[in-house]
Amino acid sequence: MIDFAQFPSPCYIMEEELLRKNLTLIKSVADRAGVEIILAFKSFAMWRSFPIFREYIRHSTASSVYEARLALEEFGSKAHTYSPAYTGRDFPEIMRCSSHITFNSMAQFERFYSMTVAEGSGISCGIRVNPEYSEVETELYNPCAPGTRFGITADLLPETLPQGIEGFHCHCHCESSSYELERTLEHLESKFSRWFPQIKWLNLGGGHLMTRKDYDTEHLIKLLKELRTRYPHLQIILEPGSAFTWQTGVLTSEVVDIVESRGIKTAILNVSFTCHMPDCLEMPYQPAVRGAEMGNEGKYIYRLGGNSCLSGDYMGLWSFNHELQIGERIVFEDMIHYTMVKTNMFNGIHHPAIAIWTKEGKAEIYKQFSYEDYRDRMS
Repeated sequence: MIDFAQFPSPCYIMEEELLRKNLTLIKSVADRAGVEIILAFKSFAMWRSFPIFREYIRHSTASSVYEARLALEEFGSKAHTYSPAYTGRDFPEIMRCSSHITFNSMAQFERFYSMTVAEGSGISCGIRVNPEYSEVETELYNPCAPGTRFGITADLLPETLPQGIEGFHCHCHCESSSYELERTLEHLESKFSRWFPQIKWLNLGGGHLMTRKDYDTEHLIKLLKELRTRYPHLQIILEPGSAFTWQTGVLTSEVVDIVESRGIKTAILNVSFTCHMPDCLEMPYQPAVRGAEMGNEGKYIYRLGGNSCLSGDYMGLWSFNHELQIGERIVFEDMIHYTMVKTNMFNGIHHPAIAIWTKEGKAEIYKQFSYEDYRDRMS
């Protein structure tokens, strides 16, 4: 159990043992299926923990020039990079930091491909394809929604791919199951398999939540093996984000005040949903709170409120088995993936520290934020 007294408040705390458990499972899937599974920085970029990741995986995926630099300089290997659009200013640095570069459109490929050849390191280029099928229900997270800006549909591809396109990238999932992948593959292959003989690799993107308890990893391995049997020349790549750090850590906070209006009690915390847990408002979803039940069935019901001036910076309701007290610790579960990379400093609110609870049972504080961090972002 984490000794919370050893950490500042508020704080994101990753548990090394839980991380290693996820990494072990992911490595097992990759080895048994004969594929490569790489870390997507868009979900997790806590770079001080990268030495642990490097014991299990070799590469990562980037979506920007800064993420690509993080891959090379902190993860220790060149990135598999995809961006909806590259700029002439950033592309030289993208090339320096990338082993694979996926383009979102033919226009982008045509603009930059000659530069990758001239660069001379053997960068492998690909194109993002859109199978026009996704089971992601939340529109904000659906990459195949009508009118999407992501990828090329099959009707827009020439029968013979331009020289230099060596791979296809396809991303259709969000915290999805292997059975959704199975149905996606049916659409992907029906639309794009006639080009497979012309490419060397197929990146199936992220959203494969293989570390979730109810995920059928044996079915996933079977799917991937069968895919490799059908196309033995293709290198198959998966780049999940959430799966690596699913349920590996928490965000700790404290009750600062309790206010009541029209029968609703709100416990105001020293963290903010809009600043420190933005996915809760974007997705939206209500996170689990340690020691509390969602809903208003119990005796002590509270809405939890953030400490920003945004009127909607609250979430709830939760049922506790006691009256909350000022200074009491509130622990939000599963707050490491996506949450940390999306945080902001709106209102100049104190940003949570970042830390790890090691497998030896020690608190290691990676980062504490100060006024200067806020000031230096503003000008």
